[in-house]
Amino acid sequence: MATIKKLRLKSSVSHALKKIFIIILILLIGYLFYSYQISIFTKLDYTNQSSTFILFNDLKDYILTIGKNDTLNAAFSSENYREEYLEKYQDIKYFDQSNFIKNINTLLDKGYSVNDINMIFEHGNNEEVTDFAKREKVKYLEEFYSVPYAKLKNYDRYLAYSNETGEDEETTVLIVNMDLDKEDYTDYKNVTEFSIDMLVNKHRKLSDKYVPSDLVDIPTPYASTEGLQSSKIALNAFKKMYDAALKDGYGLVINSAYRSYQDQQEVCDTYKDLYGESYVTRYVAQPGFSEHQTGLSFDIGSTTSNIFIQSKEYDWMQENAYKYGFILRFPKKYASVTGFREEPWHYRYVGVKISTYMHNNSMSFEEYYAMFLDD
Repeated sequence: MATIKKLRLKSSVSHALKKIFIIILILLIGYLFYSYQISIFTKLDYTNQSSTFILFNDLKDYILTIGKNDTLNAAFSSENYREEYLEKYQDIKYFDQSNFIKNINTLLDKGYSVNDINMIFEHGNNEEVTDFAKREKVKYLEEFYSVPYAKLKNYDRYLAYSNETGEDEETTVLIVNMDLDKEDYTDYKNVTEFSIDMLVNKHRKLSDKYVPSDLVDIPTPYASTEGLQSSKIALNAFKKMYDAALKDGYGLVINSAYRSYQDQQEVCDTYKDLYGESYVTRYVAQPGFSEHQTGLSFDIGSTTSNIFIQSKEYDWMQENAYKYGFILRFPKKYASVTGFREEPWHYRYVGVKISTYMHNNSMSFEEYYAMFLDD
């Protein structure tokens, strides 16, 4: 009798083990099948979370038709996903912004088209788009934001300037981006980092403590007097230009270069005593607003003439300065843009890439900065 019980017990255990084995096998097959399904979408660069969402929401065939889509990937991984906007998500360009899907939903709710939304994201960062999405739907979106360098945050200024002046949209965007819709020396931007493409003018200010990171002394024969300093990178470029001019029979010399905030204050005070406040306001940069403080600007003279604009060196510079990364900073034709009257002696180092582009396209540095550098 005991033997029969043992056999029955053994058979029962064996049967149980078979069931467990079958269950494990089924689970394993299920896991492998699930992993395979997931891999189909991860190979299309969908995340595991998005791939799981696709499988459990019966979107497999839809996604296999669409293929890789970064915006859909973001939507499927977002708590803000809304099924009614599925097909619109796929036509919106992806932008790496934390409120991306939430802002898309808000903009769609307000009646913006997919093309409108693409323009909005192209011209603003996460904070700017989020703020823009909160406002009522605006007019003239396409008119302003078809301009590549338009900024989302400047919409109200574009509209105000356009209404006031009647200028076309592209001109309006450029003028506003250069801050020419503002009064000089008011509501300025603070410039803190040194770079060869930095912009300092009546709307962009350096602090009283700012000093170029590579300030060096300018030796003779490059300087007309001892004690002049400049950015090392600008001086090295000037040396190459100096040698090229000398080889062609022309003599260049630096008459003025880096001026500190305090030095510029002294310049203002001197001219104020000589010519009065109105002269300083019109023709002399206030402390912090002078390019000389960057260390990248030189007042260049001729070794053969006291009047630079009448010298052969001036003509040589007009034709060759850009080859060495220098631009004539304040030409007469751009006075309304630069905010300063003509200064034929004032050259600024911006690097060969920028100087060549400006030379070939005839534009001010303010325009170049607004179009290609300002963020």
